[in-house]
Amino acid sequence: MRICVIFNPAARGNKARHFRRQLDAIGSQCALKATAAPGDARRLAAEAVGEGYDLIAAAGGDGTLNEVLNGLGDVPDGFARVRLGVLPLGTVNVFARELKIPLRLERAWEVLRRGRETKIDLPRVEFSNNGRTELRYFIQLAGAGLDARAIELVDWQHKKKVGPLAYVIAGLKALREPKPQITAREDTRPAGQNFTGDLVLIGNGKFYGGPFEIFPQAGLSDGMLDICVLPRIDFPALLRCAPDFLARRKLPEKLVRRFRAASFELSGDTAASFELDGELAGKLPVKFSVQRERLRVIR
Repeated sequence: MRICVIFNPAARGNKARHFRRQLDAIGSQCALKATAAPGDARRLAAEAVGEGYDLIAAAGGDGTLNEVLNGLGDVPDGFARVRLGVLPLGTVNVFARELKIPLRLERAWEVLRRGRETKIDLPRVEFSNNGRTELRYFIQLAGAGLDARAIELVDWQHKKKVGPLAYVIAGLKALREPKPQITAREDTRPAGQNFTGDLVLIGNGKFYGGPFEIFPQAGLSDGMLDICVLPRIDFPALLRCAPDFLARRKLPEKLVRRFRAASFELSGDTAASFELDGELAGKLPVKFSVQRERLRVIR
């Protein structure tokens, strides 16, 4: 089995430092491709497909994983030709938690070496970018409204120092701003049957933001996406959510609206942003769909 590992040599943190110490041992069993700038992981993944690798692994966080995923999608039949692997080195590593991939590097590497394949759903989005239609894939989660705005406000130098706390600080800043109303409309529903709120979260799997089970009914291979709409997000609503969120790692159901769909659309009353796997992707409106069991992953 030919393995290619794509990694960011400039990544910081204990996991990244440990990974660099293990490069010689790992490098003797695979090809290593280092990124130098944003977007490189996507380009390198596409190149690796063309070079005939059987397994392409993203060594990094969910953002690096998303780039690699889209690199596979840039190549005709890329998802059929190779399998996707994860070495979780990021701040949150939501997808690795979803698949129960060990967060310790040595154990995650053994998972890759065993090469046990499973097929999961492949969500994608279609949106306009500077007048051109763009297609992007994501693997675990997406969102629009407050969470995308918080990502816009993250101080990335601060994130390197305090980790996930940087997202909390940015989220509190976003709470103070006027919030665009985001509408989620399922394609198969009659006109007028939709949900609108300050925050819309989309899950392919159960977890969002780490070990928080925001989408309890979600399954990676059920052909559906789970949509969670929070009609209002302000400080009083945050206080009402806090007990369940902190104690049970879930949202109180009385404060959310949910539906499941294979395709749907998000729109907003302003040029609101949306995110994919924790990375800013574009502006609304955006169409979501899912291809059942199209992605081959190692777990």
